[in-house]
Parts: sequence; C-alpha cells; structure tokens
Amino acid sequence: MPTLGMPNRPHIDSFRRQARALQRAVRTGDPDALARLARHHRGAAPDGDNGIQLSVAQLVVAREYGFPSWPALTRYLDTVAEHGWDTGLGAAAVDDPAREFCRLACLTYSREDGPERWAGARELLARHPDLTRGSIWAAAAAARPDDVGRLLAERPRRAVERGGPFRWRPLFYLVYSRFDPAIPGEAVLATARLLLDAGADPHEGYLFDGLPSPFTLLTGVFGHGELGTRRQPSHPYWRELGRLLLDAGADPNDAQTLYNRMFSPDDSHLELLFEYGLGAGDGGPWKARIPGLATPARALRVLLRWAVVHRQPARVRLLVEHGVDFRSPFEEDGPAWSPADGRTPVELAEVNGDTEIADYLLARGAEPPGSDPVRELIAAAFRADRSTVDRIRAAHPGAVERARRDRPGLVVWAAAQAPITTVALLVELGFDVNAYGRADAPVEGDWETALHHSAGSGNVELTRRLLDLGADPDLRDRRFDATPLDWARHLHQPSTAAILEPVTAHKAAGGG
Repeated sequence: MPTLGMPNRPHIDSFRRQARALQRAVRTGDPDALARLARHHRGAAPDGDNGIQLSVAQLVVAREYGFPSWPALTRYLDTVAEHGWDTGLGAAAVDDPAREFCRLACLTYSREDGPERWAGARELLARHPDLTRGSIWAAAAAARPDDVGRLLAERPRRAVERGGPFRWRPLFYLVYSRFDPAIPGEAVLATARLLLDAGADPHEGYLFDGLPSPFTLLTGVFGHGELGTRRQPSHPYWRELGRLLLDAGADPNDAQTLYNRMFSPDDSHLELLFEYGLGAGDGGPWKARIPGLATPARALRVLLRWAVVHRQPARVRLLVEHGVDFRSPFEEDGPAWSPADGRTPVELAEVNGDTEIADYLLARGAEPPGSDPVRELIAAAFRADRSTVDRIRAAHPGAVERARRDRPGLVVWAAAQAPITTVALLVELGFDVNAYGRADAPVEGDWETALHHSAGSGNVELTRRLLDLGADPDLRDRRFDATPLDWARHLHQPSTAAILEPVTAHKAAGGG
C-alpha cells in the first residue's frame, strides 16, 4: 500500500535524495526511519553502525510510493520523462500567433480552462486567418483539413511530430480543441482521418504533471472533469470522433475518461465504450507502460462503487448488465473514496438509504447483508425513517454511540446526499453539525463542514437549517482555510453568501 502521493512532475533525483536521507536516518537510529523500514521491508534490519544498504533504502522509498521495486519506480519515471506534460504551460502566453492560438484553443485540464480562453482563440484566428498555413498543430486545432493535407503532403512525418506550445502531436491538438462549438463536423473528421492515415497513434496520451493516469486522445474526446461541463465540455463531435479513434484501435479502457465522466449521470460514453470492449483485455499499451494502473475489470468495479454511493441507478444497471462484479466485497483499495473496506455494493446501497439500487442488486442475485444495527441505523436515518431509527435504538442501545464513533463526519455526507430531514435527525442523534468530513464520498476525511458544502452549492434552505441547528459560520475548512462565506463567494453563490454575510465574523474572503 502506498503511504505517499506521487508529486507533480516527479524526477529521479528527488527519489535518490529521499533514499539517501532514509539511509542516513536509519544509521542514526531515527525512530521514524526505523518504522518506515519495518513497514515496507519486513525482515530488514540495520546492520550495526553500517545501517542499511542504499538498495534497501531505495526499495523502501519505491514501496512508499506504491511501486514493488526501485526498478519499477525508475521505469515509471522514464515514462514520465517521455510522456509527461506540464499543465502550467496553459497559463504561459506566447508571442507567435499560431502557438498562442493552440494554447488558447485547447483543454489543458488546469484552472485555465473555460469559455473565455476559447473566445480569445476565436478572436486571434479572426485577426490572423493564415496562422494555420505554416503550423500543422494550429491547423489541427482549427480543424482545417486543407492546410493539414497540404502540410502532410510536404512532409508526411509531421503527423507524428511534437510541436506547438505544449509539445503535443497534431491529433492531440485536434481532439482537445474547444475554441468553436459550431465548427463543421466534416472538417473535424476529415482532419482526424488525414492524421491517422499518415501514422498518428490512436493511443497517444500524456501524463499531465507527471501523474500516473494518462490523458489520452479518448480522454480529450469525451471531456468533462472536476471543473464541470461548462469549462471542460466534451468535443462537439465526441461520438463520431470517439468511434473513429476506436475503429483505429484506441483502447476503450480509458481510466481517465471513466473518472472525468463519473460526476455526471449521463452514460452515453459508457455505451459507446462497451461496444468496443470496455472492461475486457489487458489494459492496452498504457497498462504496459505503467503496470500500476488498474486492470479494466478493477476500474469498472471502482466506477460501480461511485455509482452506488452517488445514487446513479441507471449506471449501476448498465455496469451489472455488462458483467461487472456486483456480488463481491470491495477488498482492493482504489482511490481514497474507494477503500478496501470489505463492504459489498448492496451494503453500500443500503447504508446510503438507497432502496432502489439495493433492491435491484438483490433481485439480480446479490447476497443479502447480515444484520448490523449501526448500518441499519444509518440507512434508516438516510431514508429519514424516524420510526425505524427509534426501533433500532430501543433494541440496540449502543448503536448510536458506535455510529457516531465510526462515522464522525456523517453530517457532511448527509448534507450532500440526503434530505434536510436526515441532517436534522442525525444532529438530534448527537452527530456534530460542525464536524469535518467529505461531501464527495461516504468516507471519513478532515475536509470541510456541512455548512461549507451548503454554502458552496447554493442551497439556501439547507444553509438556513444548518445555522438553526448550530452550525458555526466562522469555521474554516482544512484544505483552503476558508469560511463557508468564502466558499459561497468563490463559487458564485450570492444567495447563500447573503445569508452568511450577517453572521460571519470575518467577512474578508479567504483562500477558498
């Protein structure tokens, strides 16, 4: 199990320094260093005054980052050196009109993305209509097949040459371009076919900031992500372009696409990917380059967990109908919101109060969960079923105390997923209305309070109710050091900001 997160833009020299520092610390008997050695290399022990060999320290460092060996870590860093890309380039303006057009036109999966950039690209192209004539990267981003065809005729290898402001290949600029939603589909597909016919790789991708999940051509086609569909939309012709790439051999098991699209209940991307074998195979060339990537089957299990706990019944049905394992407990760690906690999908549905998904899974053959008063109490609370809550409390007097101990941040998750009556019922049961938790997943995490969530989501009724229940408007979240009012302002929620302004002691915007 990794205990450290991979840094952005990792370099081998940093890991070498970490290994040497660990070697020195073990030699001096540092307790933390000895604990790291015991955790990641059982059986290894310092050899008197000599400490440990550098190779042992390197192995411990590699395992701390989730790699089985130092060579596996170095192979990954070689992959980063070849395929890594720095999202900071998206914020760096350039003088050359063709390069600047590419920079403004394309998704960069950074905070720079959004309609304002794309409007700038349109204006630049209008001022310099010939900027695509000498740059195949700009011609691809603008989907101008005549210019692309002429440039390829002059030198066919241009189809596989890196260039432009991001050092991407031309096809990548085409599929990540968003500057003009009204661009003709015929021009987009004609440009893509020219590049593929000239040797462009349908598997092309980059490791954004050196992180291990590749952003591929398919990732760019399907779009979406943490900034929402306004700032990170799908390509206007995602279906046709996606099918073209899949027909050309792109592997449908695109983990970053699954992540970027999981926030929306729309399953059209999954339906297309299942046509081409999503969930089957060995994971393609990227799995070969980065062995630590999830297998196709495991990636879909992680997606199933998200769909269950985020009340996406149509997605649950689609995944089950395509053979995703819905009976086994989750015993392999995925992301932080998908822990190996041993719960089955039907248990997760029940504890989330989602009888529709639970009943569906049971009807498909999932094993009914055994009796658990704590799970049943939380499930009843999420259904706002007070009579069942009272019955469980009478039969199991310690259930509420155990629930509070096991799920101290439950009010935050309830604020994001359940009716206001559930939030009020949990507070009545003694759950702390000011507890820190996570609103994005039903796992414990010291992130924000329920009031932060309601303020940032613009939920006026919930914000007022939380204040009535004793929520403290002056608490700061643990990630951005911001008050709920800061969240409302930063996320452009004037209705909740108006409620919080009179009751917040420190009204200056924080770091939210």
